[in-house]
Amino acid sequence: MNLKDQPQGAGYISLRGVSKDYQKGRVTVPVLDRVDLEFGQGEFVALMGRSGAGKSTLLNLIGGLDQPSAGEVWVHGLCINRLPRRQLSAWRGAHVGLIFQFYNLLPALSARQNIELPLLLLGLPARERQARTEAALALVGLQDRGSHRPVELSGGQQQRVAIARALVADPPILLCDEPTGDLDQANGLHIMEILRLLHVEQGKTILLATHDPQVAGYAQRTLRLDALRLRQGVPA
Repeated sequence: MNLKDQPQGAGYISLRGVSKDYQKGRVTVPVLDRVDLEFGQGEFVALMGRSGAGKSTLLNLIGGLDQPSAGEVWVHGLCINRLPRRQLSAWRGAHVGLIFQFYNLLPALSARQNIELPLLLLGLPARERQARTEAALALVGLQDRGSHRPVELSGGQQQRVAIARALVADPPILLCDEPTGDLDQANGLHIMEILRLLHVEQGKTILLATHDPQVAGYAQRTLRLDALRLRQGVPA
């Protein structure tokens, strides 16, 4: 599968007629309904909507963490929901950085070891892993906290470790699911400044789910999820 397979006029990330349903017992719960959506390379887009509107589901589909019930998800010429599981996992490790509201750090590992984990999965040599890990620590301003375990770090510092972990493999896409939701305002804005710099200076494509208008204001444009569908918001 290559770039010529992608639908004519498609963007860097394209959703084509994407629907997603979940089963709760015998009940089918629709979350997204026939969504057509495109994101450009290097865009910073905020996804807003009430709790349960499908923001996280949309990010999970784009990151290959979940599969659509119908439709196709294309990323840079590749229909990722057609990929076999192992190939999809390898693609995600190389192309997508994931940042969540809850930091998902391994408590027994130091900040440095948590950041290095994605590189172990890529099979890089030790010297390259060390160099990349130290660069990621420096990028989020935690050079002096690398040996600390998560319990020894503040919430804001833990989220910065999570960002460093998402960046260490240098993925072109960052998917951020309420990354400031568990932080106070000062730490939340600090995290958003880091994301803004990653967008401006490194050209990362950033998709950010949030309920906070101030956080959404960092994005170039806003999409609002409402009644299973997406509607365009005003530019941020």
